[in-house]
Amino acid sequence: MLKTSGYLISIISVLLLGAVAWTATAEHPAMRILLILGMATSIAGMFLRWLSYVHERREKQDRAPATASHAGSSASSRLASERAN
Repeated sequence: MLKTSGYLISIISVLLLGAVAWTATAEHPAMRILLILGMATSIAGMFLRWLSYVHERREKQDRAPATASHAGSSASSRLASERAN
């Protein structure tokens, strides 16, 4: 949740900085296009980083039950072999 909040705050800051620069580019269409492209690529980059974070978190959650069940089966195997001895 903390990373998600950080990405949202970064996106808001890009939009606020873009709003301030918007009036300065009014007489220069090429500069306005560059401003829009810069804002869009910055937001897209943050979105992709957030997606990779979500993907990594899901992978960890998917691996955790498999690891836990493997650890549980190892523990029960050891316990059974200890009882047999």
